[in-house]
This record gives sequence, C-alpha cells and structure tokens, in this order.
Amino acid sequence: MQEMAQRTAADGAVRTVTDADFAAEVLAAESPVLVEFTADWCGPCRMLAPVLAEIAAEQAGRLRVAVLDVDANPETTAAYGVLSMPTLMVFRGGVPVRSLVGARPKRRLLADLADVL
Repeated sequence: MQEMAQRTAADGAVRTVTDADFAAEVLAAESPVLVEFTADWCGPCRMLAPVLAEIAAEQAGRLRVAVLDVDANPETTAAYGVLSMPTLMVFRGGVPVRSLVGARPKRRLLADLADVL
C-alpha cells in the first residue's frame, strides 16, 4: 500500500484517494474508476496490489485505478457499505456499477469487469 501511495497520479498509475478527494477523483471522473477499498493489515489486499498496478498501466486511458485506505477514510467506507477487504468497486458516472469482494487473479478480475469497462 505504501508503495502505491508514493506513485504519482500520472495516467496509468494507481492513485491513492481519500475521503477529502473521493468525489473529485472518483465520482467526477470521465472514465470508469476501479476503487480498491484496502487496509495495511489486509494480506489479500497486498497480494492484489501488483495486479491492480498492471491493470492500471494496461488500461490507461480506458480505466483509472485507485485505492482507498478504509482505516484512514471511514466516511467513504461507510457511505458505500464496505465491510470486507479487499472490496473492489467500479464507478461510472459517479455511481457504483459493480462490486466485488476478495482478491482474485488478474485474468479472473478482468473477466469479472469486462462488461462494465
């Protein structure tokens, strides 16, 4: 998580979002945004981090990828009813259009998201 937090917000990179900038970075985005609700203590979240980095790079311009630390950002976490980590949500036009719980391999994740991209 810390490694991803240090990345720049350049296109193709995983962005770190917070309660303060969630609306601007995710809800107001023109392209779909895949948000991982994560926590530093979450093992499956750490396993998913390199998969999300690859997807962010490969889908640049088509899909934005962001992470939100649930412990540091309780307002957004509660607003979307996130109870398990990792939870992945795809937002399009400011609304969640897909929600997935749990880590999964890249191929399966892309298959699960194919119809909303």
